Amino acid sequence: MRGKMQKAGLVFVGAIFGVMISLNFSAVANKDAASPLPIDDLRAFTEVYGKIKSDYVEPVEDKKLITEAINGMLSGLDPHSAYLDADAFKDLQVGTQGEFGGLGIEVGMEDGFVKVVSPIEDTPAFVAGMKTGDLIIKLDDTPVKGLALNDAVKRMRGKPGTKITLTVIRKGETKPLIVTLTRAVIKIQSVKAKLIEPGYGYVRITQFQEHTGENLAKALDKFYKENKGPLKGLILDLRNDPGGLLNGAVAVSAAFLQNDALVVYTEGRTEDAKMKLTAAKENYLRSAAQSDYLKDLPAGVKTVPMAVLVNGGSASASEIVAGALQDHKRAIIMGTQSFGKGSVQTILPLGNNTAIKLTTARYFTPNGRSIQAKGITPDIVVEEATVNGVDQQAAFNLRESDLERHLTNGNKDEAAPDAEPVKLPAPPKAAPKGKDGKGEDKTNPADIVSKNDYQLNQAVNLLKGLQILQSK
Repeated sequence: MRGKMQKAGLVFVGAIFGVMISLNFSAVANKDAASPLPIDDLRAFTEVYGKIKSDYVEPVEDKKLITEAINGMLSGLDPHSAYLDADAFKDLQVGTQGEFGGLGIEVGMEDGFVKVVSPIEDTPAFVAGMKTGDLIIKLDDTPVKGLALNDAVKRMRGKPGTKITLTVIRKGETKPLIVTLTRAVIKIQSVKAKLIEPGYGYVRITQFQEHTGENLAKALDKFYKENKGPLKGLILDLRNDPGGLLNGAVAVSAAFLQNDALVVYTEGRTEDAKMKLTAAKENYLRSAAQSDYLKDLPAGVKTVPMAVLVNGGSASASEIVAGALQDHKRAIIMGTQSFGKGSVQTILPLGNNTAIKLTTARYFTPNGRSIQAKGITPDIVVEEATVNGVDQQAAFNLRESDLERHLTNGNKDEAAPDAEPVKLPAPPKAAPKGKDGKGEDKTNPADIVSKNDYQLNQAVNLLKGLQILQSK
């Protein structure tokens, strides 16, 4: 028996070596990899593997053991590294194109439970009122505790039209919430735009996808045609935008910055992880054959006064855009502190249509600021309105720094405070909906803006104030 265990262990070690070679983690990849392999640790690993195979109460397939071992290696690194089986890998590829099946929430793992990073606009989760910071403790009758994140995500996905019941813990609630959602094919409209009044445009980006840059260019061009002249101000709304594709963030930034202005740079251990991305077409177009959709934008787009709205649900790619526009003094950032996800995940395909999502770099704004575990500090802090005395912003208290095993900031001066932002007066308390007809938001649900959106209204007031100053 012991001989069989040793043989199984040697086979498994050989498999590990094969994976290491396939991922280019050989000794020539970097100096750290040149150190001797931890033979004692690998021996302990194979002994555990053999013991499970021989002594576990039920037989376990080799594939399951190896998959769970890979899951454990990746999930133990940071909240964003993960193993993608064939289904998860396919979902990821489809999701970046703007259509996939599921509930419509960006999630992570915290204390063994699923934590909502951000609900995606116009999805079942968003319509049902799921909020950033919600802790999902049960999926139907299955406790989440003990499930890997991929397994939990699989259970939330399913055939469109089928239902799933989530048991949710929310800050400020005395007992768990029961939320029943109907799965749907999630079709995300990445860019929503509207002239909110003559001369003032509003653009909301819900997520950064393959066609976000193109859709933004069309929206901006339409603004200038509808307005029949230059804009007086533009609001870019990145609130509750969980991020997405890096080239989408570069495209959005490039639309408003001068040509070749630095948008973001990354630093990692490998040469591939060290990039400097500027507002140049080769950094946002999907291929060299694609035409430059930003080339013919109205000239005023580069100079129109701008306000960018962010909050605790603004993460990753949305923070790249906000940081670039802030550093270049191209826009005034308003709202509340952003999420603080300043790391880059690279998808490394494996065999059998699987892959690993591995954190390979941190990103930095043009002025060298790391957003990791810190976030973007607005130039002007504007809290969300309260309803019935309840601070709606409390739901957005979750930050990258709250997640277990999060990466450190990476800056030598990470403890240095940001410049003290301007703080606007607290918003007035809205009256309870329906009370004497006051406090009720009568905005058409199909509209993309609400007349009771305090942060948006303050952004409009700011732009109008700037217009008055400029005219004088």
